Amino acid sequence: MSEHRQKVIFVCSDAVGETAEAVAKATARQFATEQVKIKRYGNIRHEDEIKSIIMEASLSDGFIAYTLVQPELRDTMREESIRLGVRAVDVMGPMMQAFIDTFNDSPKYKPGLLHEMDENYYRKIEAIEFAVKYDDGKDARGLLQAQVVLVGVSRSSKTPLSIYLAHKGIKTANYPLTIEVKPPQELFTASNRLVVGLTMQPERLLKIRSERLKALGLPSQANYASMERIEKELKFASEIMERLKCPVIDVSEKAIEETAGLIIELLTH
Repeated sequence: MSEHRQKVIFVCSDAVGETAEAVAKATARQFATEQVKIKRYGNIRHEDEIKSIIMEASLSDGFIAYTLVQPELRDTMREESIRLGVRAVDVMGPMMQAFIDTFNDSPKYKPGLLHEMDENYYRKIEAIEFAVKYDDGKDARGLLQAQVVLVGVSRSSKTPLSIYLAHKGIKTANYPLTIEVKPPQELFTASNRLVVGLTMQPERLLKIRSERLKALGLPSQANYASMERIEKELKFASEIMERLKCPVIDVSEKAIEETAGLIIELLTH
């Protein structure tokens, strides 16, 4: 099939164009054809760009789906598409007009607000990088810089909790409590942070560790997954948590989201 006979939808935006493209794809899926091409033009700033896209759509016998918030670009799109006989669908316009009419408010006319990298975005990225850097006690200095420090034995959900909290913008470090290694002094040094102990029922931990060994292709009879070893580790961890005088959460039957919710509640009170 030649290019000029192919069904083409032109997506046009003064931001990224993801919204209009998503609508175009969702629409195309409703029709029994695979011969639909979507051409996306984003970050449009000048009226000449609009005119060029409309001309291309005219030559291709396609139509345009657009999300333009700049008034002059919207006007150009409407006028030029009528002049050249190209159908142009305003994806965002009716919704914006409904907002104006209903709430008597005025839009900011600023492109790309949906994807704006605001302060919250940068805080989240920084927190994620922090969680990765100070995961599993890699660097004890992180224990002093963190907002939240998680301590517990191996496989007690420390790492996934750290990452989940990081996605909430909370700088989280975690430290594994093992019998053979003396915890660093930084763990006991007073600082403006929340230390939380994570514990688990021995039977539940035994099952998790056995599955872990199986996934790694290691024998399930290893000392790491023995009940005797697990009980010793949990007892040692409990003694450390008592020294820290920190809140302790039993994560045996809790989802990551539930445990994180409890930690965030502790952090904000």
